[in-house]
Amino acid sequence: MTIQAPPSLSPPLNPQQISCIQAAINDLTPTQLAWVAGYLWGQLNQPLAAPAQINDSAGITLISASQTGNARRIAEALRDDLLAVPLNVQLINAGDYKFKQIADEKRLIIVTSTQGEGEPPEEAIPFYKFLFSKKAPALTDTAFAVFGLGDTSYPLFCQAGKTFDHRLEELGGERMLARVDADVEYQAIAAEWRARIVEKLAAQLPVSRSVSNATVQHVSPNLYSKASPLTATLTVNQKITGRNSQKDVRHIEIDLADSGLCYQPGDALGVWYQNDPALVRELMALLALTGDESVNVAGQSMPLAQALEQHYELTVNSAMLVERYATLSGSESLLSLLTDKTQRQHYAASTPLVDMVRSAPVSLDADALISLLRPLTPRLYSIASSQAEVGNEVHLTVGVVRYQVAGRQRAGGASSFLADRLAEEGEVRIFVEKNDHFRLPADPQTPVIMIGSGTGIAPFRAFMQQRAAEGAKGGNWLFFGNPHFTEDFLYQVEWQRDVKAGLLTRIDLAWSRDQQQKIYVQHKLREQGAELWRWIQQGAHIYVCGDANHMAKDVEQALRDVVAESGAMDAEAADEFLTGLRAAHRYQRDVY
Repeated sequence: MTIQAPPSLSPPLNPQQISCIQAAINDLTPTQLAWVAGYLWGQLNQPLAAPAQINDSAGITLISASQTGNARRIAEALRDDLLAVPLNVQLINAGDYKFKQIADEKRLIIVTSTQGEGEPPEEAIPFYKFLFSKKAPALTDTAFAVFGLGDTSYPLFCQAGKTFDHRLEELGGERMLARVDADVEYQAIAAEWRARIVEKLAAQLPVSRSVSNATVQHVSPNLYSKASPLTATLTVNQKITGRNSQKDVRHIEIDLADSGLCYQPGDALGVWYQNDPALVRELMALLALTGDESVNVAGQSMPLAQALEQHYELTVNSAMLVERYATLSGSESLLSLLTDKTQRQHYAASTPLVDMVRSAPVSLDADALISLLRPLTPRLYSIASSQAEVGNEVHLTVGVVRYQVAGRQRAGGASSFLADRLAEEGEVRIFVEKNDHFRLPADPQTPVIMIGSGTGIAPFRAFMQQRAAEGAKGGNWLFFGNPHFTEDFLYQVEWQRDVKAGLLTRIDLAWSRDQQQKIYVQHKLREQGAELWRWIQQGAHIYVCGDANHMAKDVEQALRDVVAESGAMDAEAADEFLTGLRAAHRYQRDVY
């Protein structure tokens, strides 16, 4: 069936939302459609529980500061635990929190991940800056708890959680529970922490009569998730960099068939991958293992080779793994790293597990090897398409990680899986990771400025497809950078078509290696500073996608400089102006 609005009315949904609904109901029988209609009517008209009030003395404010979705899932689970008591709790995304109200909080819980070099997630940056500003109030009547998520393969493990926890204490808050720092295998420690929080608060607070148990039920907008992914089909794997490019970038298309999986421009696609069988064999040979040894993975018995290929991280080393393997192997060169954290982190970042084992082989049984390893986790890729344009497909722009260690070829786990080992018509397990803090403006008249380098172009391709489908009249300005025009102009034909059609109002390109002096997108921003400021003054939304530690930081400094010069501000005022844009969701970043 086809969804149509009455002739006199325009639908309150955009083309992408209509496409998602169409995909979900396309194969339903009349009886099933009638049930869905009744269900939705019931959801719309059921009595709603009275919302918890932030300033309620018996209330709990739970802030989720998430980068990849894990912190949000933990916060949602804790919210449901507290509502089941029932206790009065309000869950708020950090980007939506009115942080000036923090002085009135009585019980504050923060679940936060860490990104970049120990920084808070994008959505939490305005809140984070407020806490460290002169405007931050005393929190002498606030009890707080912090749960930090991180990855021990990064130097500043769980730093955002540590910083939030320390600052809340500095401002006078009283710690309800000691801060918890969790690695990528966080599920068990998170469940234990949630139970302790619930037990403590249930003993302190009165049961809230205004909270209905029905509130606990959480309906996901998608049928699929990280824990329950969709098995889909890869249909296109096309190299889109030139023959002489030093980069291998692939345009990937995945067929969603009639799954009903929906996404929006700005979302990411989670990809569950499998390790290279050749890498598994190399590792086992170094440890004198056959691969037939039986191991237990989450209560299931399987051969070691299968476990290593499907369930454990083999391509990313960590300082903790270096430390544990050094002690186990007794290698003098590895043991020397234990007294120098910086060197240990550098070694982990530059030396994959298999090459560490090669440098200091030991005799391990299968269970001992498995106990050393972290579980395999999915990789997230910015989606490069809009369903309003491509329908039941999802597109990715994947930069394949390739490098050498002592003359041996190495590759990234997920990127090489998609590029090299997953044949067209092969199956891949995927899910959508929503990113509500990287969204096109609601008003199609609003101009947008898009800044990206390399594969950071991906979400902007989706943005342009969506803007075209909606007939958005707002201006679109793209800044894009890569090494060479002839080899690395990703989606060149599409951008040229958009310029010719008038969809792309302006395009500024930075080719860093096409001349003696390196030119990056931040240089183009400064060159166009006056015009950039004019667009900002007209209400433009700014989007940045790319490398967090270099490109995104350089771009942010360039934006500060433009604001300071064109807006006649000092450095502090320019930084506050940019923070204000962030808080208003007019400056959004998707960085990695």
